[in-house]
Amino acid sequence: MNAVIEIACPAKVNLFLSVGPPDDSGMHPIRTVFQAISLFDTLRIERAPGRTAIEFEDEAVPEDNTLTKTLRLLAEVAELPPLHLTVIKRIPSEAGLGGASSDAAGLLRAVPLLTRSRASEFELSEIARAVGADVPFFLVGGRAKAEGYGERLTPLEDPIPFWLVVAQPEARCSTREAYARLDEIQRSWREFPLADDLHNDFELVAPEESLALKQRLLDLNATEALLCGSGSAVFGIFPDEPSAERARRAVAPEVGGKAWVCRSLTRMESLSL
Repeated sequence: MNAVIEIACPAKVNLFLSVGPPDDSGMHPIRTVFQAISLFDTLRIERAPGRTAIEFEDEAVPEDNTLTKTLRLLAEVAELPPLHLTVIKRIPSEAGLGGASSDAAGLLRAVPLLTRSRASEFELSEIARAVGADVPFFLVGGRAKAEGYGERLTPLEDPIPFWLVVAQPEARCSTREAYARLDEIQRSWREFPLADDLHNDFELVAPEESLALKQRLLDLNATEALLCGSGSAVFGIFPDEPSAERARRAVAPEVGGKAWVCRSLTRMESLSL
């Protein structure tokens, strides 16, 4: 392997997200459309002189992080040398943007560069499914429809590029908490057709700050706005980059600077190393 490998790990938004009631194992079936966007973590991989280690730049290593789980599962199918992994976080946590899942997928994408003992595409996809529901998408990239528990993926044609503003309020909500809140409310699962209209079931239980921020983006001339995944971030779609940048500048002071202008990514762009 090269002395240092750097993997760009993109965020995602869900243009459509319908969540079913939990099955007997507690898993929730979903129907969703993922879209990769140009907000990236960077995963830096180097050979380690001793044992494999994980470091998060400027923050503590999360106790239950996806990279540790991915490495453990990879060890069952490939012989990896000792590695030092450094994550440079730009995708905020507890935002619904899939940062941890993308980091795990970035490691899986790097496997052919790390070892001569090739893990098969099937083995890597099975590891992705075991690590997290969003991880398989980040091995596909671009835009894709997902059903089942996120594992039944259908790549979709790359759309005409569009501009977004992603913003995160002070409120935080873990994915586990968001699903628990959905389970607490009385609702039936409507079998929504996958349509052009934006939709997200998690808006039924989203923090008030997230919904207010969504309305703020609409007031700033977003053509559409929606909660990001399970929240708490939201995104607004804008006609062009200048209008997106104007909205970002307006909203950034209201959310402690946690606002970004992003562009939709093609499949090739989201999978490039």
